Order: sequence, then C-alpha cells, then structure tokens
Amino acid sequence: MRFDLITIFPEFFAGPLDHGILRRARETGLVEVSVQDLRVFTKDRHRTVDDRPFGGGEGMVLKPEPLFEAVESLLGRNVGDATGPTAHEPKTAIVLMSAAGKLFDQETARRYALLERMIFISGRYEGVDERVAEHLATEEISIGNFVLSGGELPAMLVIDAVTRLIPGALGNEASSQNESFREARPFPPTAAPSDESGFRNSMLLDFPHYTRPAEYRGWSVPDVLIGGNHAEVAKWRRAAAIEKTRRNRPDLLGRE
Repeated sequence: MRFDLITIFPEFFAGPLDHGILRRARETGLVEVSVQDLRVFTKDRHRTVDDRPFGGGEGMVLKPEPLFEAVESLLGRNVGDATGPTAHEPKTAIVLMSAAGKLFDQETARRYALLERMIFISGRYEGVDERVAEHLATEEISIGNFVLSGGELPAMLVIDAVTRLIPGALGNEASSQNESFREARPFPPTAAPSDESGFRNSMLLDFPHYTRPAEYRGWSVPDVLIGGNHAEVAKWRRAAAIEKTRRNRPDLLGRE
C-alpha cells in the first residue's frame, strides 16, 4: 500500500510516521508513505495556495490549481477537465479530508485496506475549492462532527486505522479481528445468553480487558476470567462488550 500526503505543512508528519505499527510497516515494506509540499505547485513568488471565496465571506479557501497539479504529478497523468468525465483508477483513492465529508468508520477502513494506493488532500483554512471535491477527489471524508484546523491530523488517523488492517502489519492477525467496531455475530442458540442472542446488524465496542494484579485497590478481576473455562470467558466477553456498547455507544446497536 502506498500513501501520498498533500499538505502545506510537510514537516507535520515527521513524528507520527516514525512510531509504532506504522513505522514497522514502513520498515518491512508493507506500506510506503510520501509527503508532498503543495506549495511546490504554485506559480507566484509568494507560493500562494489560497484565495478569498467568490461571493464574499470570512477566511481563505485553498485554490484548485495547485491541488489538481499536485495530484496529477503523483499519478503521472492528467485527470481531465469539464469536456469529459474524470478518469479514476479502481485501486487508487484520492481522499479529501474535510469536516464536510462522509463520516469515516471501521467499514471504510476495511474497504481502504484493499486498495493499492491512497492520496490524501489535507484541507486548510475555510475549506477547499468545491471543484476539488467534485472533480478531483474520489471521496470526501470527515473523522467526526467537529472542526479542526486542517486535514493533516485526520489523514494520519485514517492511515493508522487502514495500516493495522493490512495483513502482516500487526503480526497477530487476530488482533484486528477482536477489536471495537467488529460485527456483533450472535452466539449459537445453545450458548447464547437469553437477553443477548438477538443482536444482529450491530457493531460492538471491544470487551473490557484486565491484567495483573488480580486485585488492585480493592477492585478485583471478574472471577470468570481467571477460572479457566474458555467457553464461559467467551460468553462473558460478549455480554460485557454489548453492555459497554449500550452504555457508551448505543447508536451502534441494532436488534432484529
């Protein structure tokens, strides 16, 4: 997988790219990351990437010219104009990080992990010329219902979420299967708790985890987790995951 990051702050990525799973994935060749300075594609001596919006309003908007040319430079081809439909490569996503985009979730991360390349456009200021969203980007993505100063941090969050789903990135493939936002698969009828077997079409948060010591400041690890009965542990974890999801993210639960 190759990730390309288009930004006016290329130095921003020096830290996040050099730690943890992403660093190991880069070192082993599972992913390649390239950072492109948007200002390289400006034409004036001030290296201007933004301008005031037509119709007035506060703030500045990123111009279309340098963004189109930056993406075309990375792709090695022209993406087209208004005389015909924009040609996109099926295994490449051009993602505009924007507060106005579709909400990023785990299912989107799984879909992205099947691609060969992702190009991220980091929005700034009051936004990006809409022609970038409509005719250059293949998707416009937001990481939540809030506004940040730019798209650099959201892009890194998406890259991290996608990288951990690439086979070999975690070492233990089961790690990515037993995490939050996995599908809530029902128990077999003989093993299902009576009030929990109906959960389908749901996403669950991760079940609670405990480690040593078994008792800390009077708080004890649930007995079932140290009893050695794996079937009972599995049932407890599912029930605990459902309860935690009901408490923290009830919007993820759906019942038949």
